[in-house]
Amino acid sequence: MEITDEKILKIALITSLIGILGLIFTTPLIEVKSVAIEDINRGMIDEKVSIEGTVEEIKPSSSGTTYFLKINDGTGQITLIIFESTLAELEDSNLEINDFKNKNVKVTGTITEYESSM
Repeated sequence: MEITDEKILKIALITSLIGILGLIFTTPLIEVKSVAIEDINRGMIDEKVSIEGTVEEIKPSSSGTTYFLKINDGTGQITLIIFESTLAELEDSNLEINDFKNKNVKVTGTITEYESSM
């Protein structure tokens, strides 16, 4: 059996289609890992996680376009940064950032380090 460019092309196309279909069907099954705040560490930087807790404090940045939310889940506290684009999404949904004070929330985001804090 002789392998020609045409056969290689067909094999590549079929393999690609199988891979794309596999991604389409498995992507909805991928879930974001839910973690306790005390378990967040530097090894998790750039990892997407979900936390649940109570919003204890809401402070605007000096520019007023970014907000800092202090979240407590009973195991620890963490500060979340809410950027202007997310604020716009909240406003589009008729929600105000200050409405979240003392409310239980579930937040999904990416772990980053800023000024030696996670």
